Amino acid sequence: MNLFFSYQQKISKVLKYLNKKKIIIYPKNFKNFTIELSPKDHKSDISTNIAMVLAKLNKKRPHDLGVVIKKELLLNFKEFKDIEIAGPGFLNIYFHDFFWRDYLKKVIHTNHKYGSNLTFKKKYNVEFVSANPTGPLHVGHCRGAVLGDTLSNLLAFNGNKVTKEYYVNDYGNQIKNFVLSVYYRILEIKEKKPFPNSDNFYPGLYIIDIAEKIIKQKKIKNFNNLNKIFKKLSSESLKLSIEIIKNNLKLLGIKHDIFVYESKIIEKNLVAKSIHQLKKENYIYKGKLDPPKSEQTKGWEKREQLLFKSTLFGDDLDRPLQKSDGEWTYFAGDLAYHSYKISRKYNTLINILGADHAGYTKRITSATKALSKKRVELICKVAQLVKLYKDGSPFKMSKRKGDYITVEDLISEVGKDSVRFMMLNRSNDVELDFDFKKVTEQSKDNPVFYVQYAYARINSIYRNLKLKIDDKIKVNTGNFDLNSHEIEILRKISEWPRCIEISINKMEPHRIPFYLYELVTLFHAYWNMGRDNEQYRFIKNNKATSNWKLLLLQALSIVIRNGMTILGVSVPKKM
Repeated sequence: MNLFFSYQQKISKVLKYLNKKKIIIYPKNFKNFTIELSPKDHKSDISTNIAMVLAKLNKKRPHDLGVVIKKELLLNFKEFKDIEIAGPGFLNIYFHDFFWRDYLKKVIHTNHKYGSNLTFKKKYNVEFVSANPTGPLHVGHCRGAVLGDTLSNLLAFNGNKVTKEYYVNDYGNQIKNFVLSVYYRILEIKEKKPFPNSDNFYPGLYIIDIAEKIIKQKKIKNFNNLNKIFKKLSSESLKLSIEIIKNNLKLLGIKHDIFVYESKIIEKNLVAKSIHQLKKENYIYKGKLDPPKSEQTKGWEKREQLLFKSTLFGDDLDRPLQKSDGEWTYFAGDLAYHSYKISRKYNTLINILGADHAGYTKRITSATKALSKKRVELICKVAQLVKLYKDGSPFKMSKRKGDYITVEDLISEVGKDSVRFMMLNRSNDVELDFDFKKVTEQSKDNPVFYVQYAYARINSIYRNLKLKIDDKIKVNTGNFDLNSHEIEILRKISEWPRCIEISINKMEPHRIPFYLYELVTLFHAYWNMGRDNEQYRFIKNNKATSNWKLLLLQALSIVIRNGMTILGVSVPKKM
């Protein structure tokens, strides 16, 4: 159902025939031409630059070559009503009405699968959020969470098998400090001992909540000997903290398939095993590194250490695997974790990273290449910062859970739908301004409202006709009467499969809200035309003005629903 890909293949076949007949030169496996929707100032349906990209090779002017190609295309494609050679050599193609009639029926028939390409199925692992399990998720995690979930939904929509994964960093000093924070809150509650004034401890109210729950559960009865109970206290504290995180994710409409714990990676000795594997491949050596730029004036001392040859795989420098005290570096642990991912036979790994991890991508992609012998691709996407605004000015929300604004705070202010849609309304690699006024107002300036309102309007038409949006509509095939404005909406609907294709190829789900906004803008504009002119209305005298118009509305609702489902945003039938 990808109109553009389909005609690229079909036209290519015709050109191969012309090459065989020595009428034109067309290189084998040539794909360097485009099929696009025609520009808005043209009335044609699709356009191609094929004459321009082949002109030099054929030693002809694009217009002259276009005449040759036009003649052959009109002979081969009965659905082509006419072809116009425009500008520097574009071929603007006009379809007969029967083409759009059949296409509209195909959209309705395909329904929930319209836009998907089920041909190339792969196995993906998408790891996202993976915040330290030391407290609730905050706004900084929100964008990456939505990006990872939506990208997973997008890949699954296209027929791929996707595992949504959360990596729990439950090992190291931050966990010790978290458990100690819970412990001292327990002593504060039970024995009225003051909570220590230290930057190492977590001050949020959620720590008190966890402490109270541990006391209430009575799984630990005596808190006098910290060393004796530390392991059990750690287990219970982390369990409750992960529960908070899962509830935060649930508020966003997110559920991971699997949680992988760093402690289990350590227990299985996967770090040593991974490094042993790399040693066998001669990717590990002992050497000395120059100081990082930030350390130049701090009395840096070169020391021999265990290094991974990440420069062999595109990194800027080789990376250390052990600290001076003999403990493994953070990178070594991550290397082992990705080795574990590779062992689970995924075709592609995707990591959604926070803005503070932007510089980390090269080393971990290098490690994945080395560990998989370049068989497994790792794609890293960085979710840049989110800045909160209200009426154009920086907005400071209440911080109910600690020293930061939580996901729960954000959703309570504007709702899940607004958060998810707006977090994707810009490319992930640029900072996002999140304006509370814009995402709550009912206007064209609020994209999520505008898309949802279009779906509600379509459903209102069906309700007024005492029909349901998925009712089967009978049409007279000899009376296809969509006007030029309605055909324009249908053309945009035809672009949906390509939007999916490009979004996946580039791993850019933000293209979907952009596309949906453009689509519903056409619909709302047409709706407003009907206020002044009866011929543009969908209902007249309590009857549908055309059953073909009703089919168009069904197709429009299918695309909106499919797109919003991928985004994880609801489509209300009434607003």
